[in-house]
Amino acid sequence: MSLDSYVTLGRSGLRISPLTLGTMTFGNDYGWGAGPEESEKILATYLDRGGNSIDTANVYTNGHSEKIIGDYLAGRSSLRDRLVLGTKFFCNLHPNDPNGGGPSRKAIVQQLENSLRRLRTDYIDIYWLHNFDPVTPVEETLRTLDDLVSAGKIRYVGFSDVPAWATAEAATIARLRGWAPIIALQLQYSLLERTSEGELIPMAQSLGMGVLPWSPLHGGMLSGKYSSANPTTTDTARTWAAAPTEAELVVIDAVNALAEEVGATPAQTALAWAQGQPGITSTLIGARRIDQFENNLGALDVHLTEAQRAALNELSAPKLNFPAENNRQLARMLQFAGATVDGSPSAAYPPLVENDTRY
Repeated sequence: MSLDSYVTLGRSGLRISPLTLGTMTFGNDYGWGAGPEESEKILATYLDRGGNSIDTANVYTNGHSEKIIGDYLAGRSSLRDRLVLGTKFFCNLHPNDPNGGGPSRKAIVQQLENSLRRLRTDYIDIYWLHNFDPVTPVEETLRTLDDLVSAGKIRYVGFSDVPAWATAEAATIARLRGWAPIIALQLQYSLLERTSEGELIPMAQSLGMGVLPWSPLHGGMLSGKYSSANPTTTDTARTWAAAPTEAELVVIDAVNALAEEVGATPAQTALAWAQGQPGITSTLIGARRIDQFENNLGALDVHLTEAQRAALNELSAPKLNFPAENNRQLARMLQFAGATVDGSPSAAYPPLVENDTRY
């Protein structure tokens, strides 16, 4: 696989690379990111390898991430139209302004104009709602986004970190009203965070939405820096995060061992696992240094066998909210009650018998 092995994003005609460049680390404003020069090296490496999908947000390094990308593209005007450039709105960058953030019409338009200015472009390819607001009517948000599509300011709409029920409601309203559809989700997903498999990923598969996992290395825990023999790190970028738990270290050790078996790094192995999971379209990868980024790109060359993938799946299996496990274990057997359907016998659970007092 390569970055120019493009994949279709959800139920749309938009095609993106199997790895998307995440730019939350662009800008050293908080003391742990990459400065403009290193960020441009990462951008150039990604584009030179055939990558076309770049993701940022208005809040990343307080707008500096968008500015770095905009400055880079401004000197390469012929490059902009072949890229899929996405940014997010929701976070308020203006203290004491109650309308500076969120998904209201006023806030969305203001945030978009500011992002367009920083990115030095006339349009955004994917405009992502960055979080969930239970107060603003979803119709107001969706209609505003549809108006912006009609105006040519944005091309597509995505949701990030929004509950499954709220996303499904929004997708249904947009379809019924004929408004711009939600074509993709961004969600946290890795070998150490798989609870999206309960509601979000099945919903996306059913409604025709692509899925872009963020934090596929779980904040660096799956990068190879950690093991049961070395459960802490001196990395200054990790001082804000908790150390791995004992249960997480079991998975981390398994990833480290499998990486050695397949001749890859732990980061490459964890990324290859994420990108190969059902429903996943393009995995978000980022880095603070060019060597980290080049290492992550090596995931494209890693192939996990079904047996290797199954072993990791079993070891990292999450406890999902009700009724996910109940449905998995009982629904099929109860539905077909002892019959063999689609080649799957359910005789392990006896058929229900009318007036049978055992049930």
